[in-house]
Amino acid sequence: MQQKITDISGSFTLHNGVNMPYLGLGTYQAENDREVVNAVREALRIGYRHIDTASIYQNEEGVGQGIRESGVPRESVFVTSKVWNSEQGYESTLRSFQDSLDRLQLNYLDLFLVHWPVKGKYRDTWRALERLYQEKKVRAIGVSNFLRHHLEDLLQEATIVPMVNQMEFHPYLVQQELIDFCVAHRIQYEAWSPFMVGKVFELDFCKDLAEKYGRSIAQIILRWNLQKGVATIPKTVHRERMISNAAVFDFELTTDDMAFLDGQDRNERTGAHPDHFDF
Repeated sequence: MQQKITDISGSFTLHNGVNMPYLGLGTYQAENDREVVNAVREALRIGYRHIDTASIYQNEEGVGQGIRESGVPRESVFVTSKVWNSEQGYESTLRSFQDSLDRLQLNYLDLFLVHWPVKGKYRDTWRALERLYQEKKVRAIGVSNFLRHHLEDLLQEATIVPMVNQMEFHPYLVQQELIDFCVAHRIQYEAWSPFMVGKVFELDFCKDLAEKYGRSIAQIILRWNLQKGVATIPKTVHRERMISNAAVFDFELTTDDMAFLDGQDRNERTGAHPDHFDF
């Protein structure tokens, strides 16, 4: 699954042949006003081609407006959204998808994800995503926050293997066994919260690596993501940080430093545990 890391327009190829840009802009907690509109517009003008949102973020309208204001053709932008927990189930997921399209003012999505594995519902939710995919309303479908046992359960009935699994991923939560499982099933791994809600900037070993390479801590972490074959969607609303986050294509971490970062795993989360989320 590992593919060459080239530039901001580069992508990983999903198992159905769709190219997903490996560096995107996350929009979690970006306000549904000029904040998210400006962030999306500027990111696309800088060169980003992947925008991630979700119905629960309550900013899909602003994301769609930012795409339109950017002047970048719709077909050149990879847009992801997600079905929220309270909207899961077969029919309600179909409605949720259409609601997301309406808010974004788009006629298709590039990727639609099951946001969390709601027990007793995610199988029916997945059947709805398979239908949307078969009807060509979405170019790729996947899951988010699915551990191995969730994936194994889903795969017992699924007719389509998820193309993506979006997970919390950072030096304190690597979950290499889950990554390996996804690679074995050609499920693209994608990081949310790559900066540990800002905590990564306080870690001494990250400061040491940043000094060694003459880079920012954010650049070190994002480069580690990409070299591991993990797509990543750092969230920011600041143009200068978008530019800095994208400046990761003219250096490479050594094999030893990659292994060192992998070895920091503490199974420590900043977000909810998928088995214990308050659904």
